[in-house]
Amino acid sequence: MSKAAKKIAIFVDVQNIYYTTRQAFGCPFNFRKFWKIISQEGEITHAFAYAIESNNDGQRKFQDALRHIGFDVKLKPFIQRKDGSAKGDWDVGITIDVMEYAPDVDTVILLSGDGDFDLLLKKVRDKYHVTTEVYAVQALTAKSLINAADIYKPILPQLLVC
Repeated sequence: MSKAAKKIAIFVDVQNIYYTTRQAFGCPFNFRKFWKIISQEGEITHAFAYAIESNNDGQRKFQDALRHIGFDVKLKPFIQRKDGSAKGDWDVGITIDVMEYAPDVDTVILLSGDGDFDLLLKKVRDKYHVTTEVYAVQALTAKSLINAADIYKPILPQLLVC
């Protein structure tokens, strides 16, 4: 199969990537550079960025930038519970979309260090025979997720905006 023929779907857990790159490096992830690298590996047929809806102008500009790059940005409201805790989790949404789009691609790329996705990667590889790749901050990524991926690529300073 030629590189141009390879079909790729990208799924980004925005909150996970944002907070882990900030914690580990003090810098944000460079989505534009990432897109350029992946687009050289094949055709990006689907690209989703899962984020939390915000009234913050900076967040809206960031989400618009993701759209401009080529991502379909999916937003979920931030839920503040009565006890003061908060919820803004996209795990189920990401899982549903990966299961929906995996049959149509050769490679599923997940940007997240969340170990909850290890079973998902095993399932889509076994059921749809896709290659699974994970990009995440190594020190903040679940070992089970690294082990579940066919290819694990740690986020390095070259993929950051510092």
